[in-house]
Amino acid sequence: MSDELSLTVNNTKISGWTEVRVTRGVERMPGDFEIGMTELYPGELDEVVVTPGNSCVVAIGGDTVITGYVDRYVPSFDANSHQVRISGRGKCQDLVDCSAEWANGQISGASAAVVATKLAAPYGIGVTCVETGLRIIPQFNLMLGETPFEIIDRISRYSSLLSYEETDGSLVLARAGTLQHASGLEEGQNVEAASVTYSADQRYQTYRAFLQAVNTFQEGGEGGNLIATTTDSGVLRNRKKYIIAEAVAGLIDVATQRAAWEMNRRNGRSVVVSVTVDSWRDGDGMLWAPNMLVPVYLPSLKLDRKLWLISEVTFRMDENGTHAELVIMSPDAFVVEPTGLQYGFVDGATFNSQ
Repeated sequence: MSDELSLTVNNTKISGWTEVRVTRGVERMPGDFEIGMTELYPGELDEVVVTPGNSCVVAIGGDTVITGYVDRYVPSFDANSHQVRISGRGKCQDLVDCSAEWANGQISGASAAVVATKLAAPYGIGVTCVETGLRIIPQFNLMLGETPFEIIDRISRYSSLLSYEETDGSLVLARAGTLQHASGLEEGQNVEAASVTYSADQRYQTYRAFLQAVNTFQEGGEGGNLIATTTDSGVLRNRKKYIIAEAVAGLIDVATQRAAWEMNRRNGRSVVVSVTVDSWRDGDGMLWAPNMLVPVYLPSLKLDRKLWLISEVTFRMDENGTHAELVIMSPDAFVVEPTGLQYGFVDGATFNSQ
């Protein structure tokens, strides 16, 4: 299977790139790329005609990896060579860069999927969400100047969803993935280099969720203000984390979830594995993809066989060869933060099947 990277602009496919870096991730919005080519023969690059703002498709072999726009085109030369470098991002860049368009500036009575679809529509971006039972968004007001993605990120967290870009440039709302790659990452097989970062600085022994920051229940102790307490037995010394509910009325359940979320997510992110493999594809020929599970076996790092979730994938080609760089973590690291939409609003949240 050919893994040559091509850039299609204005119905013209350009290949033969000598430097490639394409990155996608569940916490990276949007996907982006930077590619370069050096002229081997005089006039060879004259046919590379690219204008910033052009729509483009980046593909590896027959698989699309980014659908978006060219951001920058940089031709250059020196005494010995002539080069071209092109960088760009997926279509969801418009959700990150531009201001949100929403009639009357008020949102209410819709799920995160419906709201995201309406915010993405002016920019020609589709939205996919297969999750069911989403919370209905209570009424809240948009602030002038907010970007669509700032709002989408907020309502996604309220609905416990990840929001990231698909290869066709659409927006995906999803929870941590359950699909698994056909083959894994194994020392002595396809792993060229690996490292693991163990951290304790962001973990706490006790997590406490409070109703409000100023304790007006002092005469009765913390009982009237304290909502929930969660303890991490893996942290041996006294380290406390106090969490204040984002909204007061009706969100005690969300604040309770926050205490458990803080502990689980911080635990999940206390072990981050970075792996460099010798191919852009798994054993079945599928490109490595974010939000996919992958079995990992790295005995030199004392990591036994275990399923991890891919957070980010970078496809790279340069003078050092062709590699895929993967950042992987425990699926617990991607449990999305339950959060209120704004301070002080009364949550009339209900659930539906959309």
